[in-house]
Amino acid sequence: MASESTELTVAGPHGDRVLRISSPSRVLWPELGITKLDLARYLVDVGEAFVAANGDRPVSLQRFPGGIDGEQFFSKNPPKGAPDFVRSVPVVYPSGRTHPQLVIDEPAGAVWAAQMNTVVFHPWPSRAENTDNPDQLRVDLDPQPGTDFDDAIPVAQELRQVLAEAGLTAFVKTSGNRGLHVFAPIEPVEEFQVVRHAVIAAAREVERRLPMTVTTNWWKEERGARIFVDFNQANRDRTMAGAYSPRALAHAPVSCPIDWDELEGADPTTFTVETVPARLRATGDPWAKMNAEPGRIDILLDWWRRDLDAGLGELPFPPDYPKMPGEPPRVQPSRARHNPDSQPDA
Repeated sequence: MASESTELTVAGPHGDRVLRISSPSRVLWPELGITKLDLARYLVDVGEAFVAANGDRPVSLQRFPGGIDGEQFFSKNPPKGAPDFVRSVPVVYPSGRTHPQLVIDEPAGAVWAAQMNTVVFHPWPSRAENTDNPDQLRVDLDPQPGTDFDDAIPVAQELRQVLAEAGLTAFVKTSGNRGLHVFAPIEPVEEFQVVRHAVIAAAREVERRLPMTVTTNWWKEERGARIFVDFNQANRDRTMAGAYSPRALAHAPVSCPIDWDELEGADPTTFTVETVPARLRATGDPWAKMNAEPGRIDILLDWWRRDLDAGLGELPFPPDYPKMPGEPPRVQPSRARHNPDSQPDA
């Protein structure tokens, strides 16, 4: 017996494309009964805004062949059988290895990824034509145990002010979980580590202004019940769920762009695969002008150098990274105290 399938017509810049969706009735979100075909139709509905936010960028696909409660894996290499309208671009990973990654240029590319059981899309902060130089400064505000989404709101607002003082225009979206993502478009003239230093400078400035509620401590044991400004999401090959990307949580949330005047009192659980298309039709895309006036990170880099002169040095990198210049020892603080002779990771 032939497997169940259906066809979906997807409009795009090069006309309509007809895509085959296999197993369209496969349930991806069991609690709500949202199917693979529902996901594909969602991506059609938000397609223009989705591509504006995530297109022309290397993207990693988080795939769930059996639904969100089953096996999952990340697909960085373009999956086999990619149609001719889906391209790839070589990117350099922290190890120095180069490999191709998928690039989505039109809504049909996102729908095809859904056909390949992609639920979460993770775009790079750099463009396909210049993968080494980010054109977005990204900051992840991550609520720690004892805090929640509402605690992240004033932090995002303060971060917006800090970035404005540095000459940057900030945009905000829900993470799709408990946190917030703040982006600022920048001219793609600096490589990842330099942009990371700019993020650290902004994070430290917010921490100075809100010391009781914000932390830049990399080690979880030192963060406390505060909002962690995750500066390491600015590293090469570190990505966040893209704007309008679904998340693999029971209520099918979406990482949803919102206007700053919506942030106070926002409920991230209301932005879902089922609700966001109607919201987008009614209110438009809050990120529509994201790329209109990119800024520069010069002032933030001045702050970085100021902090260096004051004795605030480099911060830890993720554990899978090669040892980086000026990085402090990769030893958990409590372990270092109890084992003073322990050696940092090489």
